[in-house]
Amino acid sequence: MLALLNSPPAPPNKPEFTIQVHALAGLAYAHLHQFAEAGQELEKAEQLCAAPADPTCGELLLAHGVLSTERGRFIEAQRDFEQTLASAQAHKDRFLESTALLNLAAASLQQQHFDEALDHSDAAYRLAASLDFGEITLNALGNLGWAYYKLGDPEKALGYFVDAKQRATQLGSIIDEEVWLTTAGYVYLGLHNYAIAEQSYQQALNLAQQINSKEDILNALMSLALVSEQTGKLEQARQYSDRAITMARADGNRLDELYPLLVKGRVAARLHATAQAEQVFREVARDPNSDVSLKWAAEHALARLYDDENQLDSANRAYLAALSIFEIARSMLKHEESALPFLTNAAGIYDDYIQFLVARGRPNQALRVADYGRARTLTEGLGLLKKETSFVPGPLHEQEVARRAGSAILYYWLGEKQSYLWAVTPQKTSLFQLRPASEIDAAVQRYRKALAGPQDVRATVNYDGVALYQMLVAPAHTMLAKQKKILIIPHDSLNGLNFETLLVPEPKLHYWIEDVTVGSASSLRLLSSSRTSSDSGSGNLLLIGDPVAPSREYGELPKAAVEMENIEKHFAPAHRTTYARTRATVSAYLASKPEQFAYIHFVAHGTASRLSPLDSAVILSRSADQADSFKLYARDIIRHPLHARLVTISTCYGAGARAYTGEGLVGLSWAFLRAGAHNVVGALWEVNDTSTPQLMDQFYLELKNGRSPEVALRTAKLSLLNSNGVFRKPFYWAPFQLYGGY
Repeated sequence: MLALLNSPPAPPNKPEFTIQVHALAGLAYAHLHQFAEAGQELEKAEQLCAAPADPTCGELLLAHGVLSTERGRFIEAQRDFEQTLASAQAHKDRFLESTALLNLAAASLQQQHFDEALDHSDAAYRLAASLDFGEITLNALGNLGWAYYKLGDPEKALGYFVDAKQRATQLGSIIDEEVWLTTAGYVYLGLHNYAIAEQSYQQALNLAQQINSKEDILNALMSLALVSEQTGKLEQARQYSDRAITMARADGNRLDELYPLLVKGRVAARLHATAQAEQVFREVARDPNSDVSLKWAAEHALARLYDDENQLDSANRAYLAALSIFEIARSMLKHEESALPFLTNAAGIYDDYIQFLVARGRPNQALRVADYGRARTLTEGLGLLKKETSFVPGPLHEQEVARRAGSAILYYWLGEKQSYLWAVTPQKTSLFQLRPASEIDAAVQRYRKALAGPQDVRATVNYDGVALYQMLVAPAHTMLAKQKKILIIPHDSLNGLNFETLLVPEPKLHYWIEDVTVGSASSLRLLSSSRTSSDSGSGNLLLIGDPVAPSREYGELPKAAVEMENIEKHFAPAHRTTYARTRATVSAYLASKPEQFAYIHFVAHGTASRLSPLDSAVILSRSADQADSFKLYARDIIRHPLHARLVTISTCYGAGARAYTGEGLVGLSWAFLRAGAHNVVGALWEVNDTSTPQLMDQFYLELKNGRSPEVALRTAKLSLLNSNGVFRKPFYWAPFQLYGGY
């Protein structure tokens, strides 16, 4: 670009053209990290600007912002981009407007303002895509990916990164192709796909060297240093990090220097150069230029270093410091959807700290730490907890919680090296060590697949069903001998497992549901906030379903009318409100004042979105010509407060398809709990429309007879399990699970 700008013919002798030439030259020098030259070019342009309101001066403001970004001065950059945006909007310059939004997103990312980054990126994408601004569109996609990656949602991030890289290839943009190759590599690294990550980084480095982009060479070197350290190639990691540090120092960009410096510290720690590692970690953690993720990573590294050196007090302080820094970052999030995946960023710190506490004979404190990260978004959304800006796990009084709940509690933590089970009764709390998460996860996935199929896992003596009982429940068998009600507080993959289906080998092979009543809760803290069910609605029922098929994708439900009739008969006409067929619409639900009902029941199709769980929806009848007017989204459900004793979602995958770290499965069931329902029945997999009406008939009969929701659901399931027909198989009775119980 510089060669082109300096070549003849000279631009017309008009100030606006000369300003543009100097601004473009300034941008080029900024990207090359020739900051002195960039500043000189922008100063020349400023002298020609008659007034800041001049349309051409908007591009100059943009160039100033880019220069500040390249120098790591993100607050200054944000101010420049905000002024650029205002100028562009005032002069209706859509290209400059979309560019300003794109750069505002980048500045927000650098300052850890992830909500703002998502908003700016989405706005840039929509505007650029509508006007076919290809380069801006692809970079907005990439920025969306960055925001989701930083929020702890690598699956969604990878989709955006891959899309951006493909668009860059189509546009023939080597620079952009290199950038999104590098960022996709971060996701592969996080998923432990080291070979693919290293390949992505090496390709990115080759492309960056072809175009001599210092910034991109530096990013690729930092990434190669990181993957080399993770894979034990310590000398290679040291060489890459030294090269990156040298380049960053030459540019005067302290932030870019700190990333490879942290890798260098990790290499020193692995080589047992304790003093050097400690010095580096402290330097990174305390540097005012460090972003919060660098700070908590450095404190985490310090904690592990002290732990290895048996400096227990120092290790404990460093773990607490890392988690407090993380809490500060989390407190800055404004949107609930941003908060849902964010705890993933601290999963490794939590796991290491819990292992540390258990190893030092402090299991009760380890339980407090584990529960501190559970159901945070749900509990905060219900107004039961304020956002924290420090990490201070308080007492749980778990035995009192068990007494009030009238049940034993099985609390799980799945760890990389060691998993744990805390068994809690009103009399005592005991800790049991379990196998690593990878072994448990594999068995859970196999057993879920078997349960969702046509086989009778009891008749075939499914090994995983027995093994999971032996792994997860049997260690606490003695404590549970006299317990008839069990509350499960699951973790990670266990959120997708129905514990009722576990196979108890003795005295005769049988399902665990035949011994106990099993419920599911989100956290001890949420259970301790248990409230008495509201009498609002005096037992009134809102029944909505049997919708008219809104599209070919969602066909008619042949048995829906039967199920609704079976439920209606358990409520007097004066105590039920029913919307069926064409009346079963989203607008009907919202207009019914759902907060007045004690029971709400849906009989419809359901969708569970894995990448965007709050896009999960109940599928109802079409009420207008809008494309998705028939979808009652989870994000809309949480906006309408409920007081229901029970919400039943008689749909496929009502429980959700995506489990977030600490939050559990997020989907329709989570949304109704978040709206205020005390209990929710949702399905873990596809429900059968022949067996479900029979199960729900028995379920509501038991509720009518005064049974609690968990006892009523168990009795209904046992009625199918003990039948002589095909309905005895778990596929028919086991998908439904009770959530909540507070």
